Amino acid sequence: MSVIQIKVQADFDKPIFIYELKNNSGTTVKITNIGATITSVLAPDRNGKIEKVTLGFTDPLYYLSEKYLSNSPFLGATVGRYANRIAQGEFQLNGKKYHLAKNNGDNHLHGGPEGFFKKIWDSTIENDKVVMTLLSPDMEEGYPGNVKVITTFSLTNDNELVIDYFATTDKATPLNLTNHTYFNLCGKKSQILDHELMIFADAYTPAVEAIPTGEIRPVKGTPFDFTEFHKLGERARQLDAEIYDHNFVLNGREGELKRVAIAREPLSGRTLEAYTTMPGMQLYTGYYLDGSHQNEGQKIESLEGFCLETQYFPDSPNNANFPSAITTPDQPFKHTTVFKFGIDN
Repeated sequence: MSVIQIKVQADFDKPIFIYELKNNSGTTVKITNIGATITSVLAPDRNGKIEKVTLGFTDPLYYLSEKYLSNSPFLGATVGRYANRIAQGEFQLNGKKYHLAKNNGDNHLHGGPEGFFKKIWDSTIENDKVVMTLLSPDMEEGYPGNVKVITTFSLTNDNELVIDYFATTDKATPLNLTNHTYFNLCGKKSQILDHELMIFADAYTPAVEAIPTGEIRPVKGTPFDFTEFHKLGERARQLDAEIYDHNFVLNGREGELKRVAIAREPLSGRTLEAYTTMPGMQLYTGYYLDGSHQNEGQKIESLEGFCLETQYFPDSPNNANFPSAITTPDQPFKHTTVFKFGIDN
């Protein structure tokens, strides 16, 4: 395992870096401290060919460009304070109503327009791990509490990309951190509809216009039943707007590191397993990618990547029957997600 730090020459208040993690099999992960963002993952196929299996930009400064920030798909970013949506941009906590920035119609999405995805994080290398730190002040984007976030990235020789999240606060506050990488195991520009996916979840949270109704519903008999392998495009016509952008209620206990999904791409033989300690996971199939961004001359277009966003449920602060997403001074946020790359022979 090797980790190197590359300084990007740019005129900003903090230095900008790219970190490259590489293991013995040639799997390589690149991360920038802009948004604690995974810019690329390169992994071998069944013939040993190493190709990029994520969507992102070669130039890290593009993540700070006006064009990108005005229409950000959060490619590879660490998002927070609250990943996913909070309805009407408001919640009540300890008898007080809080109002958040609205950046998704009438709703709050992924921490708001000044969320963690656009911050320049402090960063360093410690024991072959990339450690990124961010301070979020009290009432930033409307959230109570001074929050310190530490996100640690490491790569094992078993092709496991490990993301450890830890955060503390001096006031009770909603906190929901995830990584928003888009995967495409083909290793080339293509749609992801023929990727096969299994999710270890017997239930999901139905939503209306992406906001959960509060119900937890069994997946059996619905297009959300991935308890056996199904192609991502197989049942799209049964969905509203032919899009997966839904939260799954993961089997197993919160706090227990468990395998929650397996994706495989038949032509390349590449596989991706997801493990997490979180109680939920958002499956998003990249429907709203619209070609407005490009990397190395290629447009990033609809349905060219899928996300497995491990998380607390969307709008949890407004649903008492959902797992609590409140971090307190006595109960820090501490979760782990692992993405393991492999080959299906």
